[in-house]
Amino acid sequence: MKRLVILGSTGSIGTQTLDIVRGNKDRLKVTAVAAGHNAAMVEEQVREFNVGTAVLYDEKAAEDLKERLKDTGCRVLSGMEGLIEAASMEDADIVVGAMVGMIGIRPTIAAVEAGHDIAIANKETLVCAGHIIMPLAKKKGVRMLPVDSEHSAIFQSLRAGTHEEIEKILLTASGGPFRGRKAAELKDMTAKEALKHPNWDMGPKVTIDSSTLVNKGLEIMEAHWLFDTPVDNIEVYVHPQSIVHSAVQFADGAVVAQLGVPDMHIPIQYALFYPERVPLGGKRLDLFEAASLTFEKPDTDTFRGLPLAVKAAKAGGNMPVIFNAANEAAVRKFLKDEISFLQIYELIEEAMDNVTFTKDPGVEGIFDTEKETLEYIDAR
Repeated sequence: MKRLVILGSTGSIGTQTLDIVRGNKDRLKVTAVAAGHNAAMVEEQVREFNVGTAVLYDEKAAEDLKERLKDTGCRVLSGMEGLIEAASMEDADIVVGAMVGMIGIRPTIAAVEAGHDIAIANKETLVCAGHIIMPLAKKKGVRMLPVDSEHSAIFQSLRAGTHEEIEKILLTASGGPFRGRKAAELKDMTAKEALKHPNWDMGPKVTIDSSTLVNKGLEIMEAHWLFDTPVDNIEVYVHPQSIVHSAVQFADGAVVAQLGVPDMHIPIQYALFYPERVPLGGKRLDLFEAASLTFEKPDTDTFRGLPLAVKAAKAGGNMPVIFNAANEAAVRKFLKDEISFLQIYELIEEAMDNVTFTKDPGVEGIFDTEKETLEYIDAR
């Protein structure tokens, strides 16, 4: 029986993780769930899965949850302290890091310190703190098991060779809802239009990031840390069918890829049971139905989130933090119709040019940079 702590249990990855648990109750046990503020949903999860610890980051929501669960034996925690306690609790084997944003950094570090394997779905954790977390994971003997479909595909493909044999990582992108559009066509695009992803069912923040290709830039940074590969050796291909989830090109020229239908249950389950493959229901890939697979170069002149991310990754230090925080603030403004689609790029670039750069930030330095960046964007 593998014991799970799910950080971000009410989000897209968290709820799909619970789907996997439902199908494998003889092998998976949820010992803790954590979310932001949705007391009603967490209550349902605690009752269904007989969870012993629940955390809500919002303290008022945690009080509500405590009242809802007073007839159970579940202990209710709150705030960052609660997240850290849940992530590092002894009654766990693997921590699913599915919280959106930099809030996942401290709990992930705590989980690694506790020696727990991490099923990592929180891009920002590695983007902003990869230089801290990956050496710590190596020191503690902790496995970082990727949940993002692209990084899971790379992880699976790497079973065909060694790290030393990697020549290039081929990172695929759907292109999002605006693939093929030019800047002049995007200036009046609304959040409602940007949220219509053609292939994947994701949360609003990640869906907007897909439409700007910022998501793919974050994934380059994540792949750099996860697979210890230089940014220049990670290449992005727009693949609108979302069937080839990513690939690895090896030193002998062989390319090994992972293919499948767009279904996040597959990479989630692979991370939870690695290295075993466990039966999973759902639609199967039919190559006759797919008919053809196409690949395009990304339009980096229009979708500037990708080149800006590469620039941030190469700069290193706290520049990825600035990039990530500026994007988060800009996306919030866009979702509220306060800025246009193209202004997302403008705000990111302005922040990268104006927020204080530091070469080797610690955890506190990371959050200081986030604060400075958010204040800068909010003032624009």
